[in-house]
Amino acid sequence: MDVSPEKEELARSLGATDYLVSGSDTHRAVRALTSGRGVDHAFEVVGRSEVVRTAWNSTRRGGTVTVVGVGSHQDEVAFSALELFHQARTLQGCVYGSSDPARDIPLLAEPVRSGDLRLAAMVTDEIPLEGVPEAFERMRRGRGGRSLIRFGS
Repeated sequence: MDVSPEKEELARSLGATDYLVSGSDTHRAVRALTSGRGVDHAFEVVGRSEVVRTAWNSTRRGGTVTVVGVGSHQDEVAFSALELFHQARTLQGCVYGSSDPARDIPLLAEPVRSGDLRLAAMVTDEIPLEGVPEAFERMRRGRGGRSLIRFGS
């Protein structure tokens, strides 16, 4: 899921089976893809309250939402006490992967080594340090995947 329809081809080339353009009814579209059930686990990577809420509403009863995006301290997410009880979902934060590097880095590196995770395919632009402002502008417009900064010549 992304705000940009242009990213669908990249997502599918990296293994996405479904692709949704985010909007006000995204959680309904997610539930439609899961026969009304909702997903087991949703990741919020933007850092905005409305995206946290979309992830929450897209998750099945008893599912988990992991918030990776760093949001503003002024951007609050609200849940009623009854909703928290009834949905029995888990909402958790994730800081730098919330991992044990000695254990997890080898596990994360294996799909890269084996070729199952093609990180290079996610890089759509290689830029010098001076190109960072333009890269942020492309990101704001929803263009491309990730930018790789090359230092030196």
